[in-house]
Amino acid sequence: MKVGLILGIAGACRTDELVNLTVYDIEDVGSSLIVKIPNSKTKIPRIFVVTDVGNMLELFRKYLSLRPPHVKHKRLFLYYKAGKCSSQPVGKNTMGKIPSVVASYLKLPDVACYTGHCLRRSSATLLADAGVDITTIKRHAGWKSTTVAEGYVENSIENKTKIANQVLVGTTTSAITKTVNVSESNIPSNINFGN
Repeated sequence: MKVGLILGIAGACRTDELVNLTVYDIEDVGSSLIVKIPNSKTKIPRIFVVTDVGNMLELFRKYLSLRPPHVKHKRLFLYYKAGKCSSQPVGKNTMGKIPSVVASYLKLPDVACYTGHCLRRSSATLLADAGVDITTIKRHAGWKSTTVAEGYVENSIENKTKIANQVLVGTTTSAITKTVNVSESNIPSNINFGN
């Protein structure tokens, strides 16, 4: 699950892209993993990189080392239980449940709402929150349409806070100010400046 979560968010992967990953699609270059998504829904092959943040590479290497030598297929994700991998590949439904399992572990509400698509959406949201432009997000996830890409970017509190600060700070620095000589004698009686 951890490796699926890492690859899913790092690459804005669809569930079927994760299910169809093979051991040949990932190159371990020491300081990072280069991951190729050769077949996508939009027919746009993608490449993304996973760096060693939080020992992600160690988790991937450990998972790969548990692969039984007798497995005849090359699909990356295999059923894992009690510290061992079987030769049976993980299917789309099992892969799609990873976010709900994580949400349950974190005791989040509405666990059933967390589907495999959350990995893709989270990736786009994290990039948007980091200030990445929509074109880069679109390329990273392999979206053809900017409109579709924008639909995946979550309206996070962090983004809303950045926007509020830009509006409020930007307004005071860019507004045209006019100094007016105001005395109590020329203010209409119905205007109260007390507060």
